[in-house]
Amino acid sequence: MRKMIIAGNWKSNGTIQSTKDLVNGVLNKAEFDTEKVEVIVTPIYIHIASVKALLNDKIKVGSQNISQTGNGAFTGEISAEQLKDFDIQWVLIGHSERRTIFKETDDIVAAKVLKAQSLGLKAMICIGETDEEREAGKTFDVLKTQMEAFVKNVTDWSNVTLAYEPVWAIGTGKTATPEIAQECCHFMRNYIKENVSEEVANALRIQYGGSVNGKTAADLIAQPDLDGFLVGGASLKAEFNDIIAAANNLEQKTE
Repeated sequence: MRKMIIAGNWKSNGTIQSTKDLVNGVLNKAEFDTEKVEVIVTPIYIHIASVKALLNDKIKVGSQNISQTGNGAFTGEISAEQLKDFDIQWVLIGHSERRTIFKETDDIVAAKVLKAQSLGLKAMICIGETDEEREAGKTFDVLKTQMEAFVKNVTDWSNVTLAYEPVWAIGTGKTATPEIAQECCHFMRNYIKENVSEEVANALRIQYGGSVNGKTAADLIAQPDLDGFLVGGASLKAEFNDIIAAANNLEQKTE
């Protein structure tokens, strides 16, 4: 069984006090088997140090983004080298908000993947279709195009997870049905099987993101090709522990 992975994307949220309350009042009280479930949270850059200091050692701290460049004259950027120096192991790459709001192209995402790989950082690479693309029947075409852009830059698949994040379900309150989530995650795994190897595909962890919450987590995580979640708004609430529990309580899946 692939180790479950639950990640919380805090996005651009949080104050010093609310972050302390979340860590001490929720996260440090989460009960789960670290041999079965891996938990990561990604606060804003200026809170990374304090969150690392406050969290117990069961939960890792990651970054919401990295620069495709290295150190140097790149005002406002945080380099992969700096994150590695700060002992940050995990980064998000290609989140839909980076793609849509900040106009990150598939080529930029691919460059960031290459940068993370070159330094041994672990990356959660996000892909997903918009509402218009789904309505037009282009979901699989979009997923394929987005994967094609970065697959060639991955040299160590043990340092990668893929996160299926349907854009239409992010921040909207809509959640893909377990059947939709499974269908898309299965397509992604099969793409890796056909274009990388069956061994890599079988070991690859695939997360679902898109308004997952404490009520929907159990049915979603039971799907055979889902290995965890990338959680948005619910990761700022007590129900994040319910999502962790849904993964921790999952029985052995059958292939």
